[in-house]
Order: sequence, then C-alpha cells, then structure tokens
Amino acid sequence: MNDDWRIRIELPEEAHAGSFLGRLGFNLGTDEARQLAKELEGRRLAVSQDDNELFVYASSQPEVDQARAIVQAELADEGLQGTVSQPEHWLHEEERWSDEPPQETWEEEEVERGQSPWEVRVERESHAAAEKLADELEAEGYKPLRRWQYLIVGTSTREEAEELARRLHGDAEPASQLAWEVAPRNPFAIFGGLGSSGTPL
Repeated sequence: MNDDWRIRIELPEEAHAGSFLGRLGFNLGTDEARQLAKELEGRRLAVSQDDNELFVYASSQPEVDQARAIVQAELADEGLQGTVSQPEHWLHEEERWSDEPPQETWEEEEVERGQSPWEVRVERESHAAAEKLADELEAEGYKPLRRWQYLIVGTSTREEAEELARRLHGDAEPASQLAWEVAPRNPFAIFGGLGSSGTPL
C-alpha cells in the first residue's frame, strides 16, 4: 500500500530527534506506547529524519492516528517538548501534503510571465480568410498571431484550448488543419507537426 499519510514531529534540537528516532525504532519505553503498538502488529511504518524533524508515514488514517498516539506517549515519557502535527494526507492530483498551501500550476506561472501555456493553430484557405478569423477572435479578447494564412491563438488552460479547437474546427474548411498542444520554447510553430513559439496572451 502507498504511504499516503504522515505525521510531522518537531523537536527542539537535532540531537533530540536522533535519539527519539532510535527509541521509536528499537525500544518503546512506556506501557501505553507498547500497548498501542500491538494494534499495529504486522505493519511497518516508515520513519525519516530531517534535522530536528521526524516524519512517520503510514498507509491509512487509522494507522497514522495510532502512530500519533504512540509518539505522544513516548514524548511525554521522555519529557521532550516536541510538537506533533495533525495527520497529513498526500493529495495526488496536486502533488502536495494537505497541510501545505496550494502551489501555482505551471500554467499559472506561464500566464504570469505573459505567455500562454497552450495554443490553438489554425490554417485557413487564404490570407483574407485568416485575417477575418483573426479579427473575430480579437473581438472575443484573444490575441492571435497572424502569419499569412495561419493563426496561432494562445490560451491559459488546456480546457480552453480544447474548446476553442473544437469550435474553430467546426467552422473550418475540410482542408484546414487544427491542433492544440503545449507550447515549448522555440520560435517555430509547425503546422501539421511538432514545435511552437511561446504565444503571448
């Protein structure tokens, strides 16, 4: 099972963390802690140290709750003024622990830099048709790059790019080509293949 839960133990000094780590690994000192540990019999919890902090990882909330109770009993017996966090859960889709603030997505970072992380590429049958479509898109708030009969339209999200691609594809002539994709940092936007520029928003 995955170690999707953890608790954080903060101790006053790194030396305290090291000695307490040994106590957890080899010799639980209190009857209360040993009794609590029996309920985890047959299960293995990972423990790691980072300076004066320890982390205990478990595969479920009941396990991590039990580990937290053991840690608190041992801290009390040692007389250590340690801080034990509430159980933290790993949020897979956001790639962070539940106690950590949400981080900006790479899309948001690109938008802050004035670049669009996604783009829709449109080829029209003529320069005039491309200019007409570009004018319509600008009226909607987009800033298409005009390249003869080709347009490169930046968007802030993948969902927006997909929706725009579906809409423009429906309006396009059968011979036109359309694609959305992540915009890598190179100057060439290849129609019908890979490559793009960083399209401004």
